[in-house]
Amino acid sequence: MALFDEDVTITPAPRRRASRRVQIGSWSLTVALVVMLVITFLPTAYVIQQPGPVYDTLGTTQKADGSTVPLISIGGAQTYPTDGSLDLLTVQVVGNPDRTPSWLELASAWFDPSRAVLPMEAVFPAGQTTEQRNQQSATDMVDSQKEATAAALTELGYAVPSHLTVYSIVDGSAATGILQKGDIVRAADGTPVTDAAGLRAIVNGKQGAPVDVTIERAGQEQTVSITPQESTAADGTKTWLVGVTLLTDFSFPIDVTIQLNDVGGPSAGMMFALGIIDTLTPGSLTGGQKVAGTGTITADGTVGPIGGIRQKLYGAAGAGASWFLAPAANCNEVVGHVPSGLRVFSVQKLGDALTALQTIRDGGDLNALPTCS
Repeated sequence: MALFDEDVTITPAPRRRASRRVQIGSWSLTVALVVMLVITFLPTAYVIQQPGPVYDTLGTTQKADGSTVPLISIGGAQTYPTDGSLDLLTVQVVGNPDRTPSWLELASAWFDPSRAVLPMEAVFPAGQTTEQRNQQSATDMVDSQKEATAAALTELGYAVPSHLTVYSIVDGSAATGILQKGDIVRAADGTPVTDAAGLRAIVNGKQGAPVDVTIERAGQEQTVSITPQESTAADGTKTWLVGVTLLTDFSFPIDVTIQLNDVGGPSAGMMFALGIIDTLTPGSLTGGQKVAGTGTITADGTVGPIGGIRQKLYGAAGAGASWFLAPAANCNEVVGHVPSGLRVFSVQKLGDALTALQTIRDGGDLNALPTCS
């Protein structure tokens, strides 16, 4: 049986020409795809904030050499077993002045409630390099650990004397060749100073005139003269700078060591303080609960605001926390952005955080605790 008749010629049906509308649509789609491809590789002026790693201040962490150590270790005092967790939250920044996120990455982050798109200058101020930002972040972390230790020990009744120490000196600044890292600043123009704000007020009050700074170096007290340099802020405000980074240092009655690699900034202060208190007191602050939180802290126990609170809320929820301690000053950013399953309490002082933990542990009246509304 033949499938084709050799005497029959089969003529293909004529191909229909696409309509003008279809042609225009095809070209428009092609152009759009090309434009999208080009935009993908164009530099942007934004970065992305997203939840970072979560660390339990009652747990362990890895050192640079890979060994595991307690995140908080204490010597010279009685310590006690802990239970549950007191999680500190971090925020990761995707992008920097050298490598910005693509437009597609920004579009994806824009529709993700756990991430935020921010202008580059909001994270990397103009003129500040990534290296400078990292250095400042590391300095803030060291300072926050000391402030947290002072706050915790003061809360527990220890006497904690403080003094102002030179942490670093800006090259070419007024202090170059005069002050040294590690100098203890005792006074300025005869007035005792115990914090950076006090020294700054005296320096600016001289309007560029030399300032006599009394320091202690290698156990010897001496007075040096520094002529501040004028600087103009972005808003046009003029100020006078010595050119040093100062840390408030303390004389601690016991040894407290906090080890946390590759994390910077001051926002873990409150959770460090709570971890120290839990380690130094009998029983458990959390009652076995998983509690997360964030906030800067000063030696007097004042809890301050932080950046990236919304990303930290999602980081806490993702780590399985049920409770979150937030600085009261961040409440306007918290309302309407609390992930499901997480309950937030606002705190202004270290004592507020301890009260919240006690209420959670003992099954008390949670509705009586301040929250963000």
